[in-house]
Amino acid sequence: MPRRFTPVPWISRCNLYEVNVRQYTPEGTFAAFSKHLPRLKDMGVQMLWFMPITPISLEGRLGTLGSYYACSDYRAINPEFGTLEDFRDLVKQAHAAGMKVIIDWVANHTGIDHVWTKTNPGYYKKNAAGKFYDSNGWTDVIDLNYYDHLMRRDMIDAMAFWIRECDIDGFRCDMAHLVPRDFWRDARLALDPLKPLFWLAETEDLHYLEVFDGCYAWRWMHITEKYSRKQADARSLVELLNAYEKDFPPQTQPLFFTSNHDENSWNGTEYEKYGEGARALAVFSFTWHGLPLVYSGQELPNRKRLKFFDKDLIEWKDPIALHAFYKALMQLRSNHPALVAGEAAKPQWVSIQGSSEVLAFVRRFGNSQVLVVLNLSPAAVTIQLTDGYASGECIDIFSGKTMQLTLPMTVTLPGWDYLVMADKA
Repeated sequence: MPRRFTPVPWISRCNLYEVNVRQYTPEGTFAAFSKHLPRLKDMGVQMLWFMPITPISLEGRLGTLGSYYACSDYRAINPEFGTLEDFRDLVKQAHAAGMKVIIDWVANHTGIDHVWTKTNPGYYKKNAAGKFYDSNGWTDVIDLNYYDHLMRRDMIDAMAFWIRECDIDGFRCDMAHLVPRDFWRDARLALDPLKPLFWLAETEDLHYLEVFDGCYAWRWMHITEKYSRKQADARSLVELLNAYEKDFPPQTQPLFFTSNHDENSWNGTEYEKYGEGARALAVFSFTWHGLPLVYSGQELPNRKRLKFFDKDLIEWKDPIALHAFYKALMQLRSNHPALVAGEAAKPQWVSIQGSSEVLAFVRRFGNSQVLVVLNLSPAAVTIQLTDGYASGECIDIFSGKTMQLTLPMTVTLPGWDYLVMADKA
């Protein structure tokens, strides 16, 4: 089926910052989080993605506070966080700071005591005994019935509520592939006319990509984990990236990340998964063709797993050690023509002699270029870049040093180090 949707134009410059409100501040409220907006603006954040802001079911609740993803009412605010007016004010402040705001939307299931279980029980799947159930092994939620067209209508109306009431800019759609694809198409057709929206899918199912503007690069995360454990080689990384460029629809961008709420809590921090390679992979996320994501606290950096169902505060302290690191990457991603161009400036591999564990690529648009070299090994390397990029004067975005690129060129990098050279465009 051909794609029917055009992404919002501002997505070409965007990075995403995932906000875990509960763990962000001692108060765990929208008002308390808003005090961090000036710092995030200075860092260069373009879009805030809020984990679900709806109230959490009491029945079947896990831990002391429960899962954000067990909603009890699609049209209400989690009282832990504040009020609807508080969220509306936060969105206004974010917009005033030049940031977009999207919210997490959980359409496949609800909490066990969601209001619909009383008012519209037909909106749910039922087993042979007539009981609500979940088909994925999750004990605190129950599955919705997408054969019920009134439920679909009410779901879309609930999504529209947040656009009309709070002026949000889009949705991150949880486990999007568990919901029929035609629902997402219907939702876009109904909601995009209200306001141009960004649609991000938690999926890599190629059949769904015609509907969404962005989707998770899960396979990249998994292969880089294997690589860090020496269960895959650099060639497998290149093969996957080439497959992404071939398989993805032109207007759907993969979301690259080294952490998110699920990964941090259940599979470990980026330092548990990648060790000292975490920063090099973050550099990749911001410079390859796609969308980069930063999770709450990565700029510290946060080296602990945050509890999912209980209060577990991010331990903010000054200085924010990686603020400048992410600021350099965010400014480059948002402003450099070769990265803003997106599809028109796809990465091109640079030929390397001297190491099989170094990736190098160039993004080029018109006379503008960005050269990226990543040492994905713990050992120092000296390599020669033999072809694949244009020569000229460029600036190291981290040190500010100017370098004249010539062909061929010899580069020495310490273990897990990286080089990002951008011209003065």
